[in-house]
Amino acid sequence: MVDLAALHRLALALPEVEASPEGGRLAFDVRGKGIAWSYLARAHPKARREVVEGVIAVRCRRETKEMLLEAAPERFFDDDHYRGFPAVLVRLDAIDEAELAGLLAQAWRILAPKALVKRIDAERSGTTTPGR
Repeated sequence: MVDLAALHRLALALPEVEASPEGGRLAFDVRGKGIAWSYLARAHPKARREVVEGVIAVRCRRETKEMLLEAAPERFFDDDHYRGFPAVLVRLDAIDEAELAGLLAQAWRILAPKALVKRIDAERSGTTTPGR
């Protein structure tokens, strides 16, 4: 189970990720691109979208999404609004921190500028890019 404090800690541990809460909604961005955000749903078809507590959307590749939905429907799901969109809906009470950290890191890699990813990878491996 992941609570909101752990979610913030995991997301903000990623390079250049910022939290931008909008009222009761959460959003985690890298250079303005959303890696994870609050899940909004309608109680009925014409109703206003409302935050669903305990669920977040996390950016991912479509093939990863399909695999997660099939492998662990108790943790991951989809709805009509997200169908075909490269993000998976995650139940925070059904996922552990390590798995969520991995999903957030993948989302970060998808959206972070390639130069930033390359620099961070070089720093972590102890290598440097020539000319820097």
